[in-house]
Amino acid sequence: MSASVNMPVYADALVVLGTAGIVVPLVHRWGLSPVLGYLGVGALLGPLGLGAFAGKLPLLQWITITDTQSVTGIADLGVVFLLFLIGLELPYERLRAIRRLVFGLGGLQVIITSTLLSVIIAATGQKPQIAMLLGACLALSSTAIVLEVISSQRRMATSVGRTSFAVLLAQDLAVIPILTFVSVVGGDKAGGSVLASVALALTQAGAAVAVIVVVGRRLLRPLFRHVARTQSSELFMAAILFVIVATGVVAALANMSMALGAFVAGLMLAETEYRKAIESTIEPFKGLLLGVFFFTVGMGLDVGVLLSQPWLLLASALGLIVIKAGVLAGLVRLFKLPLPVAIETGLLLGPSGEFAFVGIGLAATLGVVPQSVASFTLALTSLTMALIPLLAIAAKRLAALLAKPRVLDAASAIAPEPQTRHAIIVGHGRVGKVVCTMLKRHGIKYTAVDHDANAVSEDRALGHAVYYGNAADEKFLQQCGLMEAAGVIVTIHTRSAIDRVVRQVRTQRPEILVVARARDEEHARHLYGIGVTDAVPETVEASLQLSEAALVGLGIPTGFAIASIHEQRDEYRAMLQHAANAAGASGKHSLRAKSGVGTVQH
Repeated sequence: MSASVNMPVYADALVVLGTAGIVVPLVHRWGLSPVLGYLGVGALLGPLGLGAFAGKLPLLQWITITDTQSVTGIADLGVVFLLFLIGLELPYERLRAIRRLVFGLGGLQVIITSTLLSVIIAATGQKPQIAMLLGACLALSSTAIVLEVISSQRRMATSVGRTSFAVLLAQDLAVIPILTFVSVVGGDKAGGSVLASVALALTQAGAAVAVIVVVGRRLLRPLFRHVARTQSSELFMAAILFVIVATGVVAALANMSMALGAFVAGLMLAETEYRKAIESTIEPFKGLLLGVFFFTVGMGLDVGVLLSQPWLLLASALGLIVIKAGVLAGLVRLFKLPLPVAIETGLLLGPSGEFAFVGIGLAATLGVVPQSVASFTLALTSLTMALIPLLAIAAKRLAALLAKPRVLDAASAIAPEPQTRHAIIVGHGRVGKVVCTMLKRHGIKYTAVDHDANAVSEDRALGHAVYYGNAADEKFLQQCGLMEAAGVIVTIHTRSAIDRVVRQVRTQRPEILVVARARDEEHARHLYGIGVTDAVPETVEASLQLSEAALVGLGIPTGFAIASIHEQRDEYRAMLQHAANAAGASGKHSLRAKSGVGTVQH
């Protein structure tokens, strides 16, 4: 049996999974970025690290990787998933609302920084095409690490967080033309016309994008509606994977990056009611696949370069950070943001980012960039990325010395769908619609969700902002902004479903307001027992409304009638809460008596 198993492949898989399950949690516990953990372990255990000695020490074959091709295919999917999620977070309305800072501030940063770096690199003797490619790649910053640092500090709603997000978004959009440029230059080594190659590439790209958009608009929403009706998380996950890979393959057939096709698919799905459910479903896949990608990037790092040219690397890293931070700080001030914001944003985005590995790695594979130049540039990128956490600390302290952080006004808000102090409405049936109407009337922001695919599609067609998803799922609730929400209102009618939602909410947010619909008094007592803030039994409310109408009709003044009904409602609530607390105490006493705890021994 063992003879038929490809042991080297399984050994490589064990190394990667061991990194994700053992090493990275340790790195995270030490306060470092998981990305740095993947990069470091990849460099240590890769073919340019300990893997180079596997031939002499057979034991190393089980803890190192000697063939990068064994995991490269899976790693490439990590970048595809990342761009799909970026597209998923960019509905048209949001792009339009933030276009000034994204395409203004972020676009100028990419253009100016790329130009400056290209001129400096060309001055060292590199060919113009290589200088342009390296300059464009190094001009980008690390979306993965910077957003993780800002999010961990809960500063996405600050000026620094929002400005950084705008620039990173512009850089992510710039990845597509950069990868296209690499492909064109790589395919032009035979001596053909560069203009002809660019024209052909743009034509192919346009045709592929058109196919994805036309087919996607007609099929994506019906596809997910059909799968959502089954209420099977496995089938829903399979549909998502199918769309990502299929659109990537279409782009690849047009000689483009698979990531471009996935990005376009994400843009189209961003407008649908399935966006939040998709985000919560693929988030674990994205994290693991990106980890594998960074691991393979680490495998490509030549430790010898780090050791042989340490001073040149340090000087280059310092120069790169100073140039990028200076350009960005100047542009931030040009857009009339405070000096502390400009300095902190510049230092955070001064280092290079993960897409430099993608672009330069592809260029090296196509023979556009010499391997020695690629190795040095990747080592430079890794070094600057490793400095991001330290730069973040230094930038925050420096900004605090200059001025207090200031939150941008609503017109300048550019964070990805900031959700703070909003309500989450679980269920968008007749009761849920009334609740949403009342919240809207009083200016309270809310996110409405429902697990009925047909109902969600119909409500969307009528203009209601409701999302499809299972509110009993931990990841989905987080995508709905549970950790920042002010309250959760459960309007569904199935008892078991209500219980699952309430328990999941209470697990993540023990202190949050939870108002739930109840079928009757017994159900309301049960809901109080499992932790709802307020339960509204249908039978009681119907009787109270009937009583109010009767009192007014029989001549009692409206104000007195309403006050009497409110008083009666409060009495019912207190009675149900008392009964629930008494039942809970009785249950605990009974359990202790059965176990012999707290009983008197005679």
